[in-house]
Amino acid sequence: MKATTYRLADLATRIGVELLGDGDTRVTHADTIQDAKKGAICFLANSKYRHYLPDTGASAVILGREDAAHSPIPGLISDNPYLTYARVASLLYPVAQVVGGVHISAVVSESAVVDPGAWIGPCCVIGANVEIHADVSIGPGCVIDDNSVIGEQTRLVAKVTVCSGSVIGKRVLIHPGAVIGSDGFGNANDQGTWVKVPQIGAVIIGDDVEIGANTTIDRGALRDTVIADGVRLDNQIQIAHNVRIGEHTAIAGCAGVAGSTTIGKYCTLGGGVGLSGHLEIGDNVHFSGQTLVTRSFKDPGYYSGNLPAVTNGEWRKTIARIRRLENVIQRLNTLEKEVFREKIDKKTDGPV
Repeated sequence: MKATTYRLADLATRIGVELLGDGDTRVTHADTIQDAKKGAICFLANSKYRHYLPDTGASAVILGREDAAHSPIPGLISDNPYLTYARVASLLYPVAQVVGGVHISAVVSESAVVDPGAWIGPCCVIGANVEIHADVSIGPGCVIDDNSVIGEQTRLVAKVTVCSGSVIGKRVLIHPGAVIGSDGFGNANDQGTWVKVPQIGAVIIGDDVEIGANTTIDRGALRDTVIADGVRLDNQIQIAHNVRIGEHTAIAGCAGVAGSTTIGKYCTLGGGVGLSGHLEIGDNVHFSGQTLVTRSFKDPGYYSGNLPAVTNGEWRKTIARIRRLENVIQRLNTLEKEVFREKIDKKTDGPV
C-alpha cells in the first residue's frame, strides 16, 4: 500500500505528541523496529523489543519517555506508543476517497435510494427500498437485500452479504465474506423433528463498528440483534440471534456468542471464547482466550477457565467435587493440625 510522506514535526503537530530530534526527518512509510529501512517510522511499545532500538534502520521511532534518552534516531514521545502509531499509520495510509457512481455490472433496484456520492462496485446487487447514504463504498460482489440501510462513509470491502431489513450505521468497516442478518438458529422440536421458528427481527449496527472477514451476525428472532457504537469484531465470529453487544467491546477471532446473551460496554473476549445463551455480561468484563462462559458475570473483572469435554454424568460429578473442594481442604488442614499436636504430645509425655 502506497504511503503519504510527512515531516516528523508535522506528524507531532497533527497528533499532539512531543517531537524528539530533527523535525525535518522525512517519513515515507511504516515498518517494524527490527526490519525497518531508511524513511520508515517504527514504534517501541513492548520492552522485549528494546534491544532492537540501537541498531534499527528506521528514520524515526515512536516510543515512551523512558526510552527516549536511548534512541539513536529522531522520534515521537508518547504515553501510549501503540496508540500514537495507529494515528500515524492512519495519516501515512489514508483511506481512498470515494468517487460516486455505479459500476456497469451492478444490479440496482429501481426503488433503491443511492446517494450520488456513493460507489456501487462490480457485480453488486442492491435490493428494493435499500438506502445507501453519502460516501458509502460497496465493494465487488456485495449483496444488499431489500429494505436495508447503509449509513454515511461505511465501507463494505468485498462479497459482504447484508440480508433484508438490516440497518448499518456511519463509518462502519465490514471485511470480505461477512454476513449480516442471516437467520438465527431457531428450531422447535416436534417429537424428534425440527420445526423452523421464523426469524422476524433485524440486525442494527451502530456507528464506527468494524466487522472481520467471514463473521456472521444473525437477525433477531423477535427483537433485534444490536451491535452498539465502536464495537470491534474479529474474523470468523458467530453472533447469534437477539444478542446485544455494548459500546466499544472487542471480540477476538473464532469466538461465539449464543442467542439472547447481552454483553456490556468496554468488554474484551479473547480468541475462541464461547458464551452460552441468555447470559448477562456486565461492563468492563474481560475473558481470556478459550474461556467457556456458562453463567452471567455482572461484575467488572478478568475471568478465565475451561475443562475438556467428558460424558455429562462425569462432568456433573467433577463439578460437584470441585464445589466441595474448599470444604475438603479445610478438613484436611484441621486433620493435619490434630496429627501434629498428637506427635508433639507424645514427645512431651515421654521420659525426660
